[in-house]
Amino acid sequence: MAETAADAADTGQSSRTDARKAARAERRAARLAHQIGAFAKEHGGAEGQLAYIGQAGARIVLVGEDGAWGDLVAPTYAVAENAAAKSGITMHEEFDGEFALKVRTGPYEWSRMAGMQIGGPSNDR
Repeated sequence: MAETAADAADTGQSSRTDARKAARAERRAARLAHQIGAFAKEHGGAEGQLAYIGQAGARIVLVGEDGAWGDLVAPTYAVAENAAAKSGITMHEEFDGEFALKVRTGPYEWSRMAGMQIGGPSNDR
C-alpha cells in the first residue's frame, strides 16, 4: 500500500510540475507574440520564419514591410510556434525567394559582411 501512495504522490507532483512548465511556456509565448506584434506595428506589418537552433531553442526571424529585420529567440520550437500563431503574422516555411528579397540591409551589415571577406574581425585567429 505504501508504494501505491508514493506512486500517487509522485504522479501528483509530476502533474503540478508539468502544469507549471506549461503555464511558463504559455506566458513566454504571449510575451514573444507581444514583441512580434510591436515589431509588426513599427514596420508596417511583418512576416516571419522559424528556425530550430538546437538546445538554445528556436529563432523567430522577422521581416517588416519596410524591409527592416530582426529576430527573437524562444526557449523551444513549440513556444516559437505558439508565439507566431498568437501574433497572427504570415509565417514562411523557409527563408528564401520573395521573402528573402524583402530584407533591406544597411551599411552596418554590408561592412560586417565585407569585413569577414577581406580579413576583418574573425574568431578563427
